[in-house]
Amino acid sequence: MRKLIQLAVILSVAAFAPAAFAASADDSNAAIAKAEAANKQAGAVKNQWTTTGQALAAAKKAAEAGKFDDAVKLAQHAEDLANASIAQAKEQETAWTQAVIR
Repeated sequence: MRKLIQLAVILSVAAFAPAAFAASADDSNAAIAKAEAANKQAGAVKNQWTTTGQALAAAKKAAEAGKFDDAVKLAQHAEDLANASIAQAKEQETAWTQAVIR
């Protein structure tokens, strides 16, 4: 019974969480700036993915339309893509040494 009550409390709090934490224009601008910085760093290692630019453009468009929650999600996705491209570049710097020529 105790676990059932705990579950009910958790579900009721989770139901109100999205409304309580709605993103603002400042949140979306900060997320977009962070994603742009990561994308710039990916460019510095010469491994920018085209999908990162597309996600950034979609985030900016959502922010302009006032859809700040969507803008934050898209900007975080763009940042994740940029970070993945950076990780790929770093991994590929040394991967060539593992190649075996036969």
